[in-house]
Order: sequence, then structure tokens, then C-alpha cells
Amino acid sequence: MISSILLQANPEQGAGAGFSSIIMLVAIFAIFYFFMIRPQKKRQEEITKFRNALSVGDTVVTSGGVHGKIKEIKDNTMVIEIANNVNITVDKTSIFSLGNNPANEGNK
Repeated sequence: MISSILLQANPEQGAGAGFSSIIMLVAIFAIFYFFMIRPQKKRQEEITKFRNALSVGDTVVTSGGVHGKIKEIKDNTMVIEIANNVNITVDKTSIFSLGNNPANEGNK
């Protein structure tokens, strides 16, 4: 019985109430889009561009915190040298950022 009372339209609101609720829903969606969805899409595009620009010899950091130098790039994976003659294969999506290159430390 309570649910039927809550679902009944208020006769005092008239036809304008439906229009204002639609405007409110559109406004809420616009706020979500501009403050949450759009920035996330931009960030994802930047990450994809960064990963596609990586080349052999770059020093990188994986999402697990492993530092190493790229030795080989395949379709979905990369071979990273983490020590002399110690190579690991990681997924491209696990590359987090460029690492510190000791050869470039003096150029700062």
C-alpha cells in the first residue's frame, strides 16, 4: 500500500514537474561526464600513447615496481633486463612509467 502511495503523481505539480526532473537528470549526467568520464578517457589515451612510444633501450618501471631496461618488444609483451643476463617477460599493460636512467643523471 505504501508503494502505491509513493508511486502516485502529485496533482499539484502539473505537467511542468516531469520536464524539470528530465532537466535535472540531464544535468547530473553532464556533471558526471565532465568531471569523471572525460578526464578518465583522456588519461587512458595518454597511457596508450606512452606505451606505444616505448622503444628498445628505454628504462622503465612496471606496476609491480620492477625497474629494468627494455630488450625486446613483442605484440603484447616486452622482455625487460632487470640485471646482467636476467630477463623477464612482462605484459605491455604493466609498464607504469619511465625509470631513472643512470646515464642521464649528470645531465640534470
